[in-house]
Amino acid sequence: MEIAHEETKTKGRYTATIEGCTGEMTYSRSSPRLIIVDHTMVPDELRGKGVGQALAKHAIDEARKGGWKIIPLCPFMRAQAMRHPDWQDVIQA
Repeated sequence: MEIAHEETKTKGRYTATIEGCTGEMTYSRSSPRLIIVDHTMVPDELRGKGVGQALAKHAIDEARKGGWKIIPLCPFMRAQAMRHPDWQDVIQA
């Protein structure tokens, strides 16, 4: 699954498209070292295919590469962060 990234100065999103359907995870950048993941949406057609998990993992990988932290306001991202203690190095509560 390939994940695309779009970003402006203050907002961004990761998208994954499969079979013509797109799931997304959006965020706001509150500082150069902090993003707030505020929304994850996976259409019904993609549920159960690991799209949300792939988007969450991609956000974690990007935070590690970029040296920033994530505040998981989105309920899905917050739940994923709680399930993955190995992500805590880039999660800010």
